[in-house]
Amino acid sequence: MVESAAHLVDHVFPEAPVRQWVLTFPFPLRFLLAAHPEALSQVLAVVQRGISTIVIQRSGLTVASGAKTGAVTLIQRFGSALNLNIHLHMLFLDGAYTFSGQRVSFHRARRPSNAELAQLLGTLSRRIVRVLERRGLLIADPEHPYLDLEPGSSLDHLQDASINYCIAVGPYDGR
Repeated sequence: MVESAAHLVDHVFPEAPVRQWVLTFPFPLRFLLAAHPEALSQVLAVVQRGISTIVIQRSGLTVASGAKTGAVTLIQRFGSALNLNIHLHMLFLDGAYTFSGQRVSFHRARRPSNAELAQLLGTLSRRIVRVLERRGLLIADPEHPYLDLEPGSSLDHLQDASINYCIAVGPYDGR
């Protein structure tokens, strides 16, 4: 972990402020995304575009202007008890770059307000639902929402342990 952080600081990120964003999912979506990694890739793309847009806007710019930001995402699949816990740790430049010929300028983003974060979360939630519906993994029924998870999956044991906050494997299984 330390080596990865040092690599990011020394070789990946420019000398610019960085903000960490963490996105967790409700248990059913964690299980769905664990069972369908290709859907996780699509969800990650939706999240990355949404956060990039707000960072660019908070920098006083627009996506249409050609402003760019950057990010590194670490997908964490398990919690400390080896419970199935898909979540995203994203390190975003806290601002955006503009380009004019050979001249590059960094524009620091203002910190988003709680209201803006709530609005972003709502936008991301709707977009993620649309992606999962298009893939046929989520059935749109507001009164009876459910996920199309196949019973008898090899992930059943991990899902059960995750919901119960138990260790799933090894000598401490069930604790």
